[in-house]
Amino acid sequence: MTISPFRTAVAAALVVAGLPPSPGGFGATSLFRATVLAHHSFSAEFDENKPVKVTGKVTMMRWSNPHAWIYVDVAGADGKVVNWAFETSAVNSLYRQGWRKEDLPAGTVLVIDGWQARNNTPTANAYSITFPDGKRLFAGSPAGAAGTPSAPPAAK
Repeated sequence: MTISPFRTAVAAALVVAGLPPSPGGFGATSLFRATVLAHHSFSAEFDENKPVKVTGKVTMMRWSNPHAWIYVDVAGADGKVVNWAFETSAVNSLYRQGWRKEDLPAGTVLVIDGWQARNNTPTANAYSITFPDGKRLFAGSPAGAAGTPSAPPAAK
């Protein structure tokens, strides 16, 4: 019997996570395949020592799972515009916190607090979103929850 590279990778991920793979690549491997591929921990992708605070115009809001994404154009000190991608919590979570699809039409100016990606790209995990009128929407997991930093971001 040949075991696919995919099953080998999943089995290795389970071992790293402390979960034994089952013989033949089934059982625990099959049960956890979707989890291993579909989600990541906060600290695997974002750096709690890199808080960011940007002001920009919404270019798009992508309502998807396991995370929704907000894209904003941010003008730098040099005048160059960079499109930032902000990961938020899941759509159902945003909805329970008061978010609605019509809240973020393209062109809306936002101030977004969050934590930058470890790879230093213009990608971040959003914590809160503030509108020009002062309205604030929570965008992520509460500080200190399930691997997130213990305090809200304090941009430098």
